[in-house]
Amino acid sequence: MMNRRRILSAMAGIAALSLAAPMAMAASAPIYTSLFSNAAVGGYDTVSYFTMGKPVKGKDAFQTEWKGADWYFSSKENLEKFKANPTAFAPQYGGYCAYGVSQNATVKGDPLLWKIVDGKLYLNINRQVVDIWKKDIPGYIKQANMNWPRVLQ
Repeated sequence: MMNRRRILSAMAGIAALSLAAPMAMAASAPIYTSLFSNAAVGGYDTVSYFTMGKPVKGKDAFQTEWKGADWYFSSKENLEKFKANPTAFAPQYGGYCAYGVSQNATVKGDPLLWKIVDGKLYLNINRQVVDIWKKDIPGYIKQANMNWPRVLQ
């Protein structure tokens, strides 16, 4: 029974990735943004994941551009922290789904499905993929690191 659940869970994750496959076939931008917005991380304040332990929506008043995307913050202090060291706060793999990158695909990362591992922020596409990713986070990170940034092409 447990093996059947794992297989079904893996199939759900693969299905989620395959739905986004057409997007993954073209070259992808280094930072994930939606089709209708240039906001990185869906407009969430990436510093808040580290300082408040949760995603907080950013505000138009506290915004900057980095790597071709617009980044929003909930306070001037968080904006300044990001500007001082963007790579410390930006999600890994440009905000694409960490599991997706480990599978050599660029699919959206959901800013509400996140985890900080060894001081780095990772996003995933949906809860089914999160369940798969949790089973071998170090292994998936290692594989994603080998695929990144080549997966963008």
